[in-house]
Amino acid sequence: MDRSHYLAAAERHCAARGSKLTDLRRQVLELVLNHRGVVKAYQVLADLQQQRGSAAPPTVYRALDFLVEHGLLHKVDALNGFIVCEHFDCQHESLILVCEQCGRVNEVDAAGGLAGLRDMAQAAGFTLSPQNLVLAGRCQSCTA
Repeated sequence: MDRSHYLAAAERHCAARGSKLTDLRRQVLELVLNHRGVVKAYQVLADLQQQRGSAAPPTVYRALDFLVEHGLLHKVDALNGFIVCEHFDCQHESLILVCEQCGRVNEVDAAGGLAGLRDMAQAAGFTLSPQNLVLAGRCQSCTA
C-alpha cells in the first residue's frame, strides 16, 4: 500500500462524508500505518507522545474512533487493537487473517462467507450484527 496515495484517498473519503481528516487524525492514521499488523491504542498513544511530547489517552481514543467510524480502520475486539482498512470506500464485513508466527494481518471481504452463517442464524431466529471475524493461523510465507 502506497502511504501517500492512501492518505490522500482518506482525506477525500472524509471530505465526501462531510468530515475532516484533521492534522491529529491524520497523524494517528499515519502512526497506525507505521505498524505491521494489529496496533493497540496504547502503542499509538506512546508513538504520539514521542512525536508531540504530550498527548492524553482520550485524544487518541477519539481519533481512533473517528477513523473506525469513517471506515479507515477496523477495530479488532478479539485482538484488542486496530488494523488499517485498505478498501474503506465501501461498506463491508471483513475476515481478518492473523499469522500466529510473524504477526502479519490480511483483511479479506467476508460477505460471501458470512452469507451462509447469516442464513443459519436466521433459521435459528437469530439476527447477526455486522461482523469482522478474526481467524488465526499461518500465512503463506511462514508456511513455506
